[in-house]
Amino acid sequence: MENPRSPSVRRAAKLAKKSERLATGRFLLEGPQAVREALMFRPDLVDEIYATPKALDKHPELGALANDHGRRIDAASEVVIAAMADTVTPQGVVAVARAFPTALAAVFAEQPRLIAILNEIRDPGNAGTIIRAADAAGADAVIFAGECIDPFHPKVVRSTTGSLFHIPVAIASDLSSLVDLARASGLRVLAADVRGDDLTDARDDGTLAQPAAWLFGNEARGLSEESRALADRSLKVPIYGAAESMNLATAASVCLYQSAFEQRR
Repeated sequence: MENPRSPSVRRAAKLAKKSERLATGRFLLEGPQAVREALMFRPDLVDEIYATPKALDKHPELGALANDHGRRIDAASEVVIAAMADTVTPQGVVAVARAFPTALAAVFAEQPRLIAILNEIRDPGNAGTIIRAADAAGADAVIFAGECIDPFHPKVVRSTTGSLFHIPVAIASDLSSLVDLARASGLRVLAADVRGDDLTDARDDGTLAQPAAWLFGNEARGLSEESRALADRSLKVPIYGAAESMNLATAASVCLYQSAFEQRR
């Protein structure tokens, strides 16, 4: 494919917009890592794959995986890939996949022991990194609640480095109802909040060994008073050095791993 103005290229490029993702039920995957993970874990969702010959030479496993799952990779010029991609310097591989949010009922039917709830989080890098951290910590799901960034935003997808395809990701419109579901499923709702108790105290008193739903708030404002009041307990990550604060995704990683450590003791 050589024409950057072809209909298929234009359709893919439009997926950078949320309105187009919602209208089509499709989203954009960029880079060999994301496409590899999609082909390994959810090949049924992958509709189109485009790659430059140079990228395929560098990542021959992509061709093998696509062939194994009956998916075709269309050769494309670097100009075409650049026209589709959301990044400034694309890596030569782009795919279009179907969005696949997990139903809330399916999340709680599996009797989860550890989930992350993202409330009003707007930064795609933070959202994607939390999905990646939750996956690494063995969490059972990540749920986007309220006015959050779209989990299928191109920057969120890239930040997950493929973890989007490893862990259920759900969307909830109402935080209060979601908290009720979590509590009814036997999860203790823990709010990550700078006004809370020390995380190490919760570790020592056994709180973190219990099944938990961690609630993480907006990067700039944190959790609102109303959202914080929904939790069973608020906890903060202690800062021992001179840092004014901790990045949201870093703090979320610490909280999720502390629960994972204690649950596996």
